[in-house]
Amino acid sequence: MITETPSVTQLSQVITQAIAPAFLLGALAAFMSVLTLRMNRVVDRSQMLNAIDESDTARVRLKADLPRMKQRAKLLNNATFFATLSAIFATLLVMVAFVTAFFDIQHERGIAVLFVITLGFFAAALVNFARETRIALHEFDYH
Repeated sequence: MITETPSVTQLSQVITQAIAPAFLLGALAAFMSVLTLRMNRVVDRSQMLNAIDESDTARVRLKADLPRMKQRAKLLNNATFFATLSAIFATLLVMVAFVTAFFDIQHERGIAVLFVITLGFFAAALVNFARETRIALHEFDYH
């Protein structure tokens, strides 16, 4: 039950604490945009490779790149999934911060745990993205 409305000072403190997750959400949105663009390029390239006719002896060798495209798509999909989870936890973090401040509940440890989880998922997304970029440049890209 709400006993009293939080003071301006309390709300100001919560807003200050919510700035880092808010910036993280912006970074995650931009990162997910990059992941989506890369995934679109992988899908387009895979479709182009699949469209090569077996009788096209000049280009049929390019189809050997399909397993690499599949691996890249899987890594990008994983990165997008982890980035989405990170964004969900960052949003939850901001919501919990405001709700706990409104009800005057100690929230520091819970917020810290949510922030670590958020960063953990973000790190997993970045690792998958790094793995994808490592295999993105290959000899087939130059033919």
